[in-house]
Amino acid sequence: MPIAAALMSFFCFLQRAVLMLLCLSAGAVAAQTLPVATPVPAPNLPWLEQLLHESAVLGRHHVGVCLTDATTGQQLFGQHEDRYFTPASTMKLFSLYAGLRMLPDSLPALRYVLRPDTLLFWGTGDPTLLHGDVPSRRALAFLQSRPEKLVYAEVPTGTAFGPGWSWDDYNYYFQPERGAFPVYGHTVRFYAKAGQPLPRVYPRFFRPLTEAAPAGTPNLADDHVRRAQLENRFTVFPSTKNWVDETPFRTSPALLLQLLQDTLRRPVVQAPFRLRPQDAVYTLRGLPVDSLYRRMIRVSDNFLAEQLLLLCASTLSPDSLSAARVIKAMQANYLRSLPDRAIWVDGSGLSRLNLTTPRTLTALLVRLHQEVEEPRLLSLLATGGGQGTLRRRYRPVAGNPWLWGKTGTLTNNHNLVGYIRTKSGRLLAFSFFNNNIPGDDAPVRNEMERILTQVRERL
Repeated sequence: MPIAAALMSFFCFLQRAVLMLLCLSAGAVAAQTLPVATPVPAPNLPWLEQLLHESAVLGRHHVGVCLTDATTGQQLFGQHEDRYFTPASTMKLFSLYAGLRMLPDSLPALRYVLRPDTLLFWGTGDPTLLHGDVPSRRALAFLQSRPEKLVYAEVPTGTAFGPGWSWDDYNYYFQPERGAFPVYGHTVRFYAKAGQPLPRVYPRFFRPLTEAAPAGTPNLADDHVRRAQLENRFTVFPSTKNWVDETPFRTSPALLLQLLQDTLRRPVVQAPFRLRPQDAVYTLRGLPVDSLYRRMIRVSDNFLAEQLLLLCASTLSPDSLSAARVIKAMQANYLRSLPDRAIWVDGSGLSRLNLTTPRTLTALLVRLHQEVEEPRLLSLLATGGGQGTLRRRYRPVAGNPWLWGKTGTLTNNHNLVGYIRTKSGRLLAFSFFNNNIPGDDAPVRNEMERILTQVRERL
């Protein structure tokens, strides 16, 4: 009997042990399958939450707000800050960050190889050659001065338009084609005076391709100039006022050679891009990088932003300029610690395929503030009441500017991100996103200004 009792006790113990192991295993599996909640900081600015909640203007569309201390990185307020929005031109801040990370202090204007009687040159994406707003003649002067035969090598850049761009915006100044060796900003400028049948055309190369609209031609889009969709023929509509306009021209290697020869007044031929093992590659330096950054951000220049990514691509590979490759490199090497992965497809924000969250853009602003000296950083942005896209809003107080930022506008969307210097002297980074606005966005802009002014006053 003692042996039987001992066996019975052992089997009971073994049964309990097996049951305990099964329970522990089930608990472990359950723990693995339970979703892990992401901690969301509770808003500690109830007055700001109330302003947003009670706004009749903001109540009809999607709104996301994130407010962070620019020095410490502490989030002070969030409303839908983790949701994805169409960022529009606020994506240019990602392009700016790419330039700051990947480019030297001056732009690479072009690259070249010297052979016995030939100078082989190719583009880096530098958009400043004879550009109407950020002009540089350094590459032009260099090519004019060389005694060698000039041979241009075309570097592939992918499609002329970015992913998700609107095809029917080809006629408008804000959507020029991208390219490896742009000249004149890839646009034609027209300077019209009332009563004159045709405007002055720059560059003059396009003057023979410009004609007045025949009498009775309907101007359905109310444009000054319309370009034929697939060719460089420009039709000018009559006007009783003076005006200046820009229209993109359709690019091609053949047209580039014509424009270069017309400007340089010497022959330029084209050859395939092939480097020999013994070739020494030289870089001609151009304008300081901030001259491009400042114009790109302040007035939201789409062409400069797109070309900036191609400039960055030129540092990764000599024989192709891929914006997608730059974006991939930035995501892998410099942006991994941002709160949410941005869906980033172009340099300018023209594409509606771009998506990001307010807290990610605010985190990028904090990082920019950490890595760039504050006076330089703020000088690159549009200034409230000063210049750029914010010159008519957020006016200085007692002569002191208090808001610096980057706007982002597409039809039915208006966003603003940047920095606020509060009344107490604190610098805040903020993102204020408005998507799916039904109708005119002017009331939304007014409401944003009212609310951000309160942020300045109260913090």
